[in-house]
Amino acid sequence: MHGITHLSVIPVRKDPTDQSEMVTQLLFGDAFKVVEQKGNWHRIVNAFDYYEGWIDSKQYLPVSKTTFDLLQQYPAPVSTELFQVITAIKSDDSFPIVLGSSLPFLKDEKCQIENKIYAFDGSVRAFEEQPNRNNVVETAMLFLNTPYLWGGKTLLGIDCSGFTQLVFKANGIRLLRDAWQQAEIGEPYSFVEEAQAGDLAFFDNEEGKIIHVGILIGDNKIIHASGCVRIDPFDHFGIFSQERGGYTHNLRVIKNTKAFTDDL
Repeated sequence: MHGITHLSVIPVRKDPTDQSEMVTQLLFGDAFKVVEQKGNWHRIVNAFDYYEGWIDSKQYLPVSKTTFDLLQQYPAPVSTELFQVITAIKSDDSFPIVLGSSLPFLKDEKCQIENKIYAFDGSVRAFEEQPNRNNVVETAMLFLNTPYLWGGKTLLGIDCSGFTQLVFKANGIRLLRDAWQQAEIGEPYSFVEEAQAGDLAFFDNEEGKIIHVGILIGDNKIIHASGCVRIDPFDHFGIFSQERGGYTHNLRVIKNTKAFTDDL
């Protein structure tokens, strides 16, 4: 069984109950497999990042395996608008979607989920387009002052790895969901001075576990979600908070994702 999100954003929970912790969110157009059912709750695997969790079965549209497979073969363009209204043509219902939302089978400013057709005239980015570092930094800056929200992936609330994933997704780069998963891709730098704007910096705790991630923006600064999306000084020790007068995050590694055209 397969599905696609047809609402602006829906919560994905750790357990099959409304009171359970939100571990991530699905945005409009996200496709997934349903792997288990408990009453009105379905456990899903997100096709984009393979993340698992429980969603309310009333919050998505079932789709055929053929449709699901086509979307894996031909990834949907992604909205690069912070907010943009989308309209269901037959019902004339309109609602906002957020940056990073997918637009399945987009053509002539219309996308389609099975028999439902939606009009969308905002800016999009195709996954075939090659990303560059400046665009990643520009996208990241759009989220400044967005409040921190565990499991969040929108301008209204976002966590550290949701922030990096969403920024990179809007630039045609696929990242996994959690910081420790993102830390497994790319090539590490030997020295901080080698790093460039758009690289990912990862931070660990006293046990050596990766617990935080941010995006370098140049001039020894980093943009990251901690309390809110913010810019802080950065060096080989980690992130320095001028407000607290000390380091708040211990640097573990900086990775080059090897995804940018500027590096080719």
